[in-house]
Amino acid sequence: MDKLTGLWQSTGLYQMDLGQPIMIAVGFFLLYLAIRKGFEPLSLLPIGFGAILVNIPGAGLMDAPLIEAGHTIASGGFLYYVYNVGISSGAFPLIIFMGVGAMTDFGPLLANPKTLFLGAAAQFGIFATVLGAVAISSMGWIDFSIADSAAIGIIGGADGPTAIFVASRLAPDLLGAIAVAAYSYMALVPIIQPPIIRLLTTHEERCIEMVQLRHVSRTEKIVFPLLLLMLVALLLPTATPLLGMFALGNLMRESGVVDRLSDTAQNALINIVTIFLGLAVGSKMSAEHFLNVKTLGILSLGIIAFGIGTAAGILMAKLMNKFAKHKVNPLIGSAGVSAVPMAARVSNRMGLEANPHNFLLMHAMGPNVAGVIGSAVAAGVMLALLG
Repeated sequence: MDKLTGLWQSTGLYQMDLGQPIMIAVGFFLLYLAIRKGFEPLSLLPIGFGAILVNIPGAGLMDAPLIEAGHTIASGGFLYYVYNVGISSGAFPLIIFMGVGAMTDFGPLLANPKTLFLGAAAQFGIFATVLGAVAISSMGWIDFSIADSAAIGIIGGADGPTAIFVASRLAPDLLGAIAVAAYSYMALVPIIQPPIIRLLTTHEERCIEMVQLRHVSRTEKIVFPLLLLMLVALLLPTATPLLGMFALGNLMRESGVVDRLSDTAQNALINIVTIFLGLAVGSKMSAEHFLNVKTLGILSLGIIAFGIGTAAGILMAKLMNKFAKHKVNPLIGSAGVSAVPMAARVSNRMGLEANPHNFLLMHAMGPNVAGVIGSAVAAGVMLALLG
């Protein structure tokens, strides 16, 4: 009888508390979004699975190693090491940024440099949300510290690796909720952005046809990431890790002399790291960390940040048209958030709906890439002030 009692008490069913089945259900919901709906499956599938694993009672996947008198008595759980090696160190988001850089073409941005302002304007959502989180805290609704507010605001950049990088340094306890919000809203770009775009633009503005982009030389494409790195390193060193890896990946692509390395960064390496990054993020979605009022506040502030960023990019394009000789279609302003390339595809699709001859994809990639740079710079500012 004692053995049977001990066996029952060792089961997950006996050890389970109320929050764990709720979080396991959340994990299955993320799997549903990834598999059935196709929402950011490369990210949401491993995140959802990690959330399920970490909430299984008694599995010990996030247990820290037991150390006595300098000797390891019991090793830690698998996800504990994945998180500490990849997220606490900052390695996984930086490797992802290198892969993204290797897949990025700066040509549209270099061909039309003024679109950099659209990407910069879209980052207004980050800073507006930081102020909103501080205001909520000052009113006593939810207790967010300044560092928490900064980490939440980065969601507005619509850049998952950047959000994870900043949250792991400023608000590690909120990492799970911030990462889920960032990737979920990135996946929902085709649903979130069109109503905002229609509200802020007229049919005539959506019909604006933009002039053909000029040819960008190979030399320009090689020089640009190096120039970008030097400017960032000298003016904002805290943004150097993100933009430095981004520039490295892009230089491998554009130099044409390390095709094997570029191909590895774009495919095998980024795919491997994405798996472990998702599992590590999911490991922070335990019931005690996720099921609280802060999570609801993060999800609410995240979508507000995303909406403000989209609106700011559109309004900047409309302002530029007041002075520009060649009109800018305001649709490409919405691509200033760095959800690459989904936001640019939304701009292109809505342009074609308004005018069947209006192909905006390459034009929208300019502010889209600028948004990646802008979100990394914004992250560097946050880390410089609060890190």
